[in-house]
Amino acid sequence: MARAGAGLRSPGGLVTARTGWSAAALLPLAFLGLFFAWPVLAIVSLGLREGGVTSALVAGETWELVGFTLGQAAASTVVAVLAGLPVAFVLARCRIRGLGLVRAAVMVPFVLPTVVVGLAFRTFWPDGGVLPIVLANAFFNVAVVARTVGGLWAHTDRRAEDAARALGASRPRAFLSVVLPALAPAVGSAAAVVFLFCATSFGVVLVLGGSRYRTLETEIYLRTVELFDLSGAAALSLVQFAAVVAVLVLGALARRRRETALSLRGREELARRPSDGEWYVVGAAAVVVVALLAPVAGLVTRSLSTRDGWSFAGYAALATRGDRGTLAVTGIDAALNSVRTAFDATAVALVVGVFSAVVLVGLRRSGGRFAEVLDTALMLPLGVSAVTVGFGYLVTMDALPGDFRTSPLLVPLAQALVVTPLIVRMVLPVLRAVDERLRQAAATLGASPARVWREVDLPLVGRSLVAAAGFGYVVALGEFGATSFLARPESPTLPIVIARLMSRPGELNSQMAYAACALLMVVTVGCVLLIERLRVPSSGEF
Repeated sequence: MARAGAGLRSPGGLVTARTGWSAAALLPLAFLGLFFAWPVLAIVSLGLREGGVTSALVAGETWELVGFTLGQAAASTVVAVLAGLPVAFVLARCRIRGLGLVRAAVMVPFVLPTVVVGLAFRTFWPDGGVLPIVLANAFFNVAVVARTVGGLWAHTDRRAEDAARALGASRPRAFLSVVLPALAPAVGSAAAVVFLFCATSFGVVLVLGGSRYRTLETEIYLRTVELFDLSGAAALSLVQFAAVVAVLVLGALARRRRETALSLRGREELARRPSDGEWYVVGAAAVVVVALLAPVAGLVTRSLSTRDGWSFAGYAALATRGDRGTLAVTGIDAALNSVRTAFDATAVALVVGVFSAVVLVGLRRSGGRFAEVLDTALMLPLGVSAVTVGFGYLVTMDALPGDFRTSPLLVPLAQALVVTPLIVRMVLPVLRAVDERLRQAAATLGASPARVWREVDLPLVGRSLVAAAGFGYVVALGEFGATSFLARPESPTLPIVIARLMSRPGELNSQMAYAACALLMVVTVGCVLLIERLRVPSSGEF
């Protein structure tokens, strides 16, 4: 369609359009340059000074951290892929009732705050450890595998598999020899993303690992906040950044192969009622869904149970500052602060994300090669740890007028940086699907570009925009990595308060933390159900 639309324009018109879209692309790039590239490059520069990187690289402790970080990420990725494949099959190939609920149940863990996920697993493993870290990270990312692999599986032709079965291949052999190779690019892409998320996991490791089990991410936080070893933290950030870039490159290669294989057949044509052995896969998917919901149910139960029986004491205590004044503000004040901060972050991310998506569509339809550069740049914040970005803010933002490190806008801007790539990924496919001929017809009738957008694009992408806003809001609401660096003591968000309560002794503090987690979870589940209701089919990975 893009080529058809482009073909209706004169060469001079295409050049003019390409120039205009390229100029517009400078705005999102300026946002990324100021609030992402500058802080990250400052961390790299800090790590290179005075032998900070060299001393960190030769230290045995660094490589122990690297080994544990990569090891737990690899184990978590394997578990997430094995658990996500049956769910992907059900979502992609089965025509049964309740698929909407399954899709929502799988999505809930992915958008839960990492601190909440860590606390949910502590209800089963109070002392933490390696196994709960691995399971919690996998729990967090099953949705990535189910959505990414399911997206390709839903369009993969069944005829090759049916031919293999007709030639005598068993169902497992047909899957291993025909289906799995076809899905390999999507599995590889999902595994790379999950590995990335697990390698940069912060809240889960902080809650379940304590002082015994640390990753590069938590070590950067501890060296900065507790030891004030900025050079060492910067060096570790550099090591982590190199690993992240390597994983991003592998993921991009897998993604490119996947996009080539997508133009096959529609899901409605391929989905059918399960038969014979496929019911075992459906059963396995049901077990996975129940396993995903178990920690959530355990957390709610824990928030209502005390030594003296069932009680709402934890919820009532949210109106206080905790046992012996643990908090600088009440739990309710922190919740209201979270709501305000997430709203500001979502507003910023929507403006930047939607504008970027519009520019990407315009660049591609005008034949501009700059689109690939902008698309990759917009995704980079997903690949760099939020802790590194937050650390970068601390060492750079004082150079802005008025020492921007003390600005109340800093936390929303950091959260917007995390949310913007997700909004782009949700809005971009829908914008691409809008028929270019509708825009050209409106323009031919005299409508200005702004009116074309308002009367052609906006009505068609409205549902997707609302869903993207809801998704971005819950992600911002639970953001913990960068916020833990940047939130001021008198204005913490709810995830920060939860982490503080859990680090202090006292039954009341524990009850408050679980109650706050339950409240966050209720808001998250509500948003996810709304998103699933508004979501446009095949409108992106998330």
